[in-house]
Amino acid sequence: MKLIAGLGNPGIRYQLSRHNAGFLVLDQLALQQSIAIDQNLFDAHIGKGKIAGSPVLLVQPQPFMNLSGIAIRKLADYFRIGLEDLIVVHDDLDLPFQTIRLKAGGGHGGHKGLISIMEHFGERDFIRVRLGIGRPARKTMVEGYVLEPFSKEEMGCLSQLTEKAATAVTDILASGIQAAMEKHNRQEMINSVKED
Repeated sequence: MKLIAGLGNPGIRYQLSRHNAGFLVLDQLALQQSIAIDQNLFDAHIGKGKIAGSPVLLVQPQPFMNLSGIAIRKLADYFRIGLEDLIVVHDDLDLPFQTIRLKAGGGHGGHKGLISIMEHFGERDFIRVRLGIGRPARKTMVEGYVLEPFSKEEMGCLSQLTEKAATAVTDILASGIQAAMEKHNRQEMINSVKED
């Protein structure tokens, strides 16, 4: 079984915030794959189903972002899911808005959700689907920026971004991380060259 965790903060206040990009992608993935995220276990909303023939557990941790690793670790232990079967979907300040990047392993880049997961697993070798949210003009504005809702202009492109990220998750499950990285990361590079 694969555990696909979308990171975010609970509650209506943060529902459409930039930091909740992971939750939004999981909602889109659940919609695409007809999987209901309608159960609660270990302080997480979960849904079980199959994607590309693989049994999956879709997870939206309900503690705040900096504690999300607790729920993910408990679920991984309960369902006997190893780190190699963990896929984490999260927002990323280091990527421009509308950009996605797939990555296997790596650091946390200061992301509190990733820090929490690494602390509770004691490892960093899991797959990430990174959604670019861009950076604010001043570094001191970062915390407020990630917790703010997407702008009106960004909202117009948001469904396209979440659909693209949900498709990337499906491709990881269907053909493996290397093939999915080659497909999606290369496409992002082509798009950025065209924009330049």
